[in-house]
Amino acid sequence: MTARIGVVTFPGSLDDRDAQRAIRLAGAQPVALWHGETALRGVDAVILPGGFSYGDYLRGGAIARFAPVMETLVDAAKGGLPVLGICNGFQILCESHLLPGALTRNAHLHFRRRSQRLRVENTTSAFTGHFDAGQEIVIPVKNGEGRFVADERTLDELEGEGRVVVRYVDGNPSGAMRDIAGISNAAGNVVGMMPHPEHAVEALTGPSVDGLGLFTSVIAHLGRTAVGAGSSQT
Repeated sequence: MTARIGVVTFPGSLDDRDAQRAIRLAGAQPVALWHGETALRGVDAVILPGGFSYGDYLRGGAIARFAPVMETLVDAAKGGLPVLGICNGFQILCESHLLPGALTRNAHLHFRRRSQRLRVENTTSAFTGHFDAGQEIVIPVKNGEGRFVADERTLDELEGEGRVVVRYVDGNPSGAMRDIAGISNAAGNVVGMMPHPEHAVEALTGPSVDGLGLFTSVIAHLGRTAVGAGSSQT
């Protein structure tokens, strides 16, 4: 059965259609989800896309965390639903306390948009199983509030538990602590990253097709978990 992956649209979302296209190219069915509704429509995973939800008033993701859809999504994520937050979506995950730390203004106070080399540090999350540990990939970044920050205890915990998913190499575009570009929760089903994998899925338009791996990874993850669930019921 084809996996159904939801993409939430908030007021100010910019990359929801791009995420839907990436899902389709990866071989799954995109399902549009609306911020003002609580229903997740039976999806198998959810993408929180990039953009400027609610105009980034207060700070990125601070208002979106109170959207009706997030009430349902937070509970579903805690129950194991795979969730990927991209850029503004990463901010929303942190504001919702599904991921630790925060995303603040870039250290140099400038918006950065460029193709960025990353190193995949964790291949056990729901969204990175199709990569090799230490593999370097190129994915675009475009943000003004992309600097990941956390206290030293949290940073040490993320490092010690292998929850740093991707790390910047060949330059840190935001001044993120320890060059962190993306992290996961302890269970590995919730991932947030500042770079935009949905903009690196086609050779014609992206700097690479490396971003497609995040979408094919979750499809494979869903296939494995479905098989496991079926086996446990026999």
